[in-house]
Amino acid sequence: MAANINGVFTENLQNAILQSKVLIVGAGGIGCEILKNLVMTGFTNIEIIDLDTIDVSNLNRQFLFQKKHVGKSKADVARETALTFNPDTKIVHYHDSITTSDYGVSFFKKFTLVMNALDNRTARNHVNRMCLAADVPLIESGTAGYEGQVELIKKGLSQCYECTPKAAQKTFPGCTIRNTPSEPIHCIVWAKHLFNQLFGEEDPDQDVSPDTADPEAADSAGQNALNSKSNEKGNVDRTSTKIWAQSCNYDPEKLFTKLFHDDIKYLLSMDNLWKKRRPPIPLNWKELPDGVFHNTVPGCSKEINEPGLKDQQRWSISKCGKIFAESIKSLSNTLKVSQEKSSNNHLIWDKDDPSSMDFVAACANIRAYIFGIPQKTKFDIKSMAGNIIPAIATTNAIVAGLVVLHAFRILENNLKACRSVYLRSKMNHRNQLLVPEKNVNPPNPKCYVCAPMPEVILAIDTSKTTIKELLEIVLKSRLNMIAPDVMIDGTGSVVISSEEGETEENNDKLLEELGIKDGTILKVDDFQQNYSLTITIIYRERPSLKGDSPDFLILADEKDLKPKEDNDLIKPSTSNGQVESSKENVMIVETETVSLDTVKKRKTNSLEEIVSPKKRKMEVHNVDDDISIIENDITNDAGNTKSNIKIHKNSEDDDCLIVHDDNMQTTTTSQ
Repeated sequence: MAANINGVFTENLQNAILQSKVLIVGAGGIGCEILKNLVMTGFTNIEIIDLDTIDVSNLNRQFLFQKKHVGKSKADVARETALTFNPDTKIVHYHDSITTSDYGVSFFKKFTLVMNALDNRTARNHVNRMCLAADVPLIESGTAGYEGQVELIKKGLSQCYECTPKAAQKTFPGCTIRNTPSEPIHCIVWAKHLFNQLFGEEDPDQDVSPDTADPEAADSAGQNALNSKSNEKGNVDRTSTKIWAQSCNYDPEKLFTKLFHDDIKYLLSMDNLWKKRRPPIPLNWKELPDGVFHNTVPGCSKEINEPGLKDQQRWSISKCGKIFAESIKSLSNTLKVSQEKSSNNHLIWDKDDPSSMDFVAACANIRAYIFGIPQKTKFDIKSMAGNIIPAIATTNAIVAGLVVLHAFRILENNLKACRSVYLRSKMNHRNQLLVPEKNVNPPNPKCYVCAPMPEVILAIDTSKTTIKELLEIVLKSRLNMIAPDVMIDGTGSVVISSEEGETEENNDKLLEELGIKDGTILKVDDFQQNYSLTITIIYRERPSLKGDSPDFLILADEKDLKPKEDNDLIKPSTSNGQVESSKENVMIVETETVSLDTVKKRKTNSLEEIVSPKKRKMEVHNVDDDISIIENDITNDAGNTKSNIKIHKNSEDDDCLIVHDDNMQTTTTSQ
């Protein structure tokens, strides 16, 4: 191995490589390449963790795996294969989630450095916080098609993963998803929510039944719902979709009739919805049509057999019905087996699971047909529902190589040389494919994670928000905490405890009932992440109409209470899709999708605010393990302001808005 050969590295670097202990988080496309590089370089003490198992779709780019390994632990097989390159290397693997309590600060402290090759925001946020708490350098990386990024995260020196705000999330009101879909993506989101209602973890905000609270549906249907028999608390009891499905033994015909006939008939009774829209057409299970929608008009009476792969064929509605029945049988059996081990078990939707994907594709197309929306192929639906960006093996290899080069600089204690590097799909105006930052990006002084005294403003309706919503939607979902404890500053009252059962009686109480109102300061501690945060509450009335605006805002400064509009941006980010969230009253589409045709543009706040022409941030949400969404954000850095910044809009490099600093480094050969 290279580190065992004198002269390949300097003596100091050679010794550092041989004595270091590194952690790789993720054993997918980038993770496999990093592990291979480390072993071949001569690193002798490596640990790797990944919860995932190997799927057939991984084999075209994750070269440590073979067909015989399908279904096995990625971390385990990656270790076995890497040891064939260098049997003297010590590699420890974990088939587990990095976010569990077993991997706390003490676990991270034993490593010289950590390398991220992850696939979701939650895990990235967690590792970011753990490395900050342990004061261990973290190398963050990701790819998106032909583009990629590598950056250093080091406490006190560089931006952390959460220093820059995330891309704006496009949302759809719940009533659009449930009542009046008009685009294929609406039907796909509905189908994924239906999967969770039948087989997964139920979420009231993802209920797929017709929404009688729709402001447009103020007619007899809504009144009938209001007149429904109420329970002793005055609420209308609703049977769980999953319990009802289990009571009828997941009978495909009964499920189909309820979802695609009875519920549609009920929607038709909401006359106001259809005054300016094409009304939906209920389907009969025993009389399914063969026609398909091709582009925007009804197709022929038989299924269209187009050239291409099997998943690129458009299904007839009768075939959708058949696949609907087959997938329900398979998924219900899987759920039954899982619940025999524990009654609380449920299924998690996975784009790479055939039955899960078949179910969503069939349901989405059937609903699209009912509402006169063009149908999509299974391939298209998988791309939209799973947020797939084509994974390119060579991109993974390039990025993994950059990760190891960053590791060398860290081992040499040359952290200031670990500037963020971006791999571009095209040469820029300086004929660069690998574009480095000029300097390491400094921490955001107002970051609610890595600032010396992390604090945020929470603008929320204290008269309508419950403690459980504060815990699940704000603290866990939005602020990425795992097991927070919340105390009211000044009074010492504990309103949320991480100890099970200690404060459960508070769950259904409103914030103001427990003394949380405008001006209240909350002290939040997540001991599992070794993370503390001060939250100042600002009263903000909840929007009266669903989807009008977010139910709450999290800000670094009260001056920012007014959210920025999209048209404040000169150019959009590469993200043109949506993110699934649990915000009340809003249905949010799965993660920020980058389409193949999307033109990459850099995003700025205003020309006057442009300071650094280079800061860009990577995001990943429920995508393949070697895929990231690049948010081309330009953030302020008053210390680096240059007077010779120019905007070149007509550059030959048409995949970005080029912000040109004449002092920018012109070569990457030293990277």
